Amino acid sequence: MRMTPEGLDLIKRFEGFRASAYRDAVGVLTIGYGHTSMAGAPIVRVSDVITEAEGAGILARDVEAVAAGVAKVLRREISPAQFSALLSFAYNVGLGNFGKSSVLKAVNAGDFEAVPRRLQLWVKAGGRVLPGLVKRRAAEAILFASGGDGTAQGPVAAITGKPAYESTTNLAAMVSALAGIAVTIATALRDVSGIVDIPAPVLSALLVIVAATAWIIRERMLKARDDGV
Repeated sequence: MRMTPEGLDLIKRFEGFRASAYRDAVGVLTIGYGHTSMAGAPIVRVSDVITEAEGAGILARDVEAVAAGVAKVLRREISPAQFSALLSFAYNVGLGNFGKSSVLKAVNAGDFEAVPRRLQLWVKAGGRVLPGLVKRRAAEAILFASGGDGTAQGPVAAITGKPAYESTTNLAAMVSALAGIAVTIATALRDVSGIVDIPAPVLSALLVIVAATAWIIRERMLKARDDGV
């Protein structure tokens, strides 16, 4: 399976062409359409200058190598548009990161609806969120869910939605539920012949804190396991 024209255009649009060598957001020498020495020849040097035609040739070779790497770890049949979206993502983050990403895990599990949300986890460089990466991940998500022409045909609402654990509405509901449970427990304990000598409001607050802390720890562990980058 090969990169589609839409996928190649996506890479060119977000990488942009630079004739002279420069350092990217994390300080790596880069030239052309995002080519670095880690991708192979040519080795990028500070004084290098290339033409746009040369940059297109380098990009074609780099994309072919990344395509082979992506195909090697895929365990599901996917469309050319989906493959191209994954190729763009892998080209940007590197095959090593792609291979251990939750994006690949979702694809290989057949959970295609989760891919847009998984892609959103990869929007940082140098420890900070970059608007360009946010836009690129959204474009890749749309291409993944398209029929090959960039027109969304699948569920891409997750691009702007929040996971359940980030929803303030869900958090409020959970805290309220925990508070209700805590009050019930505190009242029961108080009524059973003074098993605990703590005022009910104080005990309720303590129980809420303990329960909420346990829930947060559990959610973070699940997120690290399932959505970790």
